[in-house]
Amino acid sequence: MNAHVPALTGGGQVIAIVPQTFEETLRVARAVVASGLAPAALVGKLTGDDAAAAVAVAIMSGAELGLKPMVSLRSFTVINGKPALYGDGLINVVRMSGKVAYLRTGCEEQNGKMVGFCEAKRSDTGEEKRVEFSQDDAIRARLWDERATVKKQVWENGQKVWRDNVPNDAPWYRFPKRMLAWRAAGYCLRELFGDVLGGIRDEFEAREIADVEDMRDVTPPAETKTGPSKPPAPPKPPAPPSAKTIDAEPAKEEQPNESEFDLGNFLEEIETALAGAKTAEDAAEIWNDFDAPATLESAGHADMIDTAYAIRDRRLAQLEPINGG
Repeated sequence: MNAHVPALTGGGQVIAIVPQTFEETLRVARAVVASGLAPAALVGKLTGDDAAAAVAVAIMSGAELGLKPMVSLRSFTVINGKPALYGDGLINVVRMSGKVAYLRTGCEEQNGKMVGFCEAKRSDTGEEKRVEFSQDDAIRARLWDERATVKKQVWENGQKVWRDNVPNDAPWYRFPKRMLAWRAAGYCLRELFGDVLGGIRDEFEAREIADVEDMRDVTPPAETKTGPSKPPAPPKPPAPPSAKTIDAEPAKEEQPNESEFDLGNFLEEIETALAGAKTAEDAAEIWNDFDAPATLESAGHADMIDTAYAIRDRRLAQLEPINGG
């Protein structure tokens, strides 16, 4: 006699679990950390309640922008201790606000140069704005780089070493049109929808500003016979481009050319570098250096982010018995 098997009911509405108090948020954060789903960019080398606190802050930051908890964890990164949104996260948050009449981004050619643009209009106030960020703007901001190979640090045998003629994998080299459009969108949307974004920047701009801050000379000025020398002026962050409003129909947004990005090679590099890690802390540092979620998303391979995490988690599982033994 067969045991009675309850029937499965189809349909129904899927509802996200949204914590309503700090205690509930911390419970969700601890579950995320315990499951191993906490993004490395958020927790870094933190563990236990420290890691849970970092996840909780990301969830609360996302809640202020209208994002559900797990969406917040996929959307936020932390750069120099400040939260930033991945890729087109700014655009998604603004669209979700319900205050957008239209929002268009893209890249077009003007006088033989590429120009990224964003134009948007508020549905509640009627304000509209178009902002452009051109190839010339990127050159002045020292973002533009047409070199196919560069000198950079790479992981070999668990250590960072400098190598010449390394393929240039910077987003500004691989996807210049998309980066120009995103930079224009960052300026445009923060000005037009400042009440929605609350000062949050996109990941790429936040990383560039952090790089500028790291370059500042903090060495005390040397004493000379004529008195202390004047310290050099620090580099200035990129200045916002000029904005103008037009009625012309924007050009179709260019999509990144995925052939410029070797997905298999990128994942193999991650696996090779992680194989040289001696401890879980080493593995976490290697993972952060590759910044796989942001790189894969900007390359148009967001569907492979889980695969990259699986590579990391497999190596961490191998290291646990070693470190614990």
